[in-house]
Amino acid sequence: MKLYLKPGACSLVPHIALREAGLPVELVKVDLASKKLEDGSDYLAINPKGQVPALVLDGGEVLTEVAVLLQYIADQAPAAKLLPAAGLERYRALSWVNFVSTELHKGFGPLFKPTTPDDYKPVARQALVDKFTLLDKHLATQAYLADTGFSAADIYCFVVLNWARAVKLEIANLANLAAYHARIAARPAVREAMAAEGLA
Repeated sequence: MKLYLKPGACSLVPHIALREAGLPVELVKVDLASKKLEDGSDYLAINPKGQVPALVLDGGEVLTEVAVLLQYIADQAPAAKLLPAAGLERYRALSWVNFVSTELHKGFGPLFKPTTPDDYKPVARQALVDKFTLLDKHLATQAYLADTGFSAADIYCFVVLNWARAVKLEIANLANLAAYHARIAARPAVREAMAAEGLA
């Protein structure tokens, strides 16, 4: 498999998941501004959507979108327990994956875009602080998002939390969230992925 990524972007999510799952992968960096790969070839020929991540399977099929890649990776290595196999526990874990995707990940978009009006940025920041405050309360009674323990949802949440400092979110007072972030950061697969992307 090949994972097309930009260091520190949401493509770090499947990168960590692949390492947690023990699945071999070749990493290929993408320049998102030019849509070019390091060898000068056109990334849009691989992923016409133009964003990362893209995972090229051994048979040549291309999968995109973080939530989809997490499910695919989890199903390739069920022993890693990145997602429950079936039933309500899986749906509960996937609800957290989708919460991170829609409520957190997409919430950062306006703060990363230079075209966002300055007067809207405090609104976007506050919306994220409110969501992270909700997570902090949830994490007061359990170590991870899903009832079943560490899952793909936590990988996704960890990566998104990494962006908080860059956009100056005022969440340092959320002690449960900070402890949660530290727990995930200490995992060997997370440290390996961060180091491989030059983020450690």
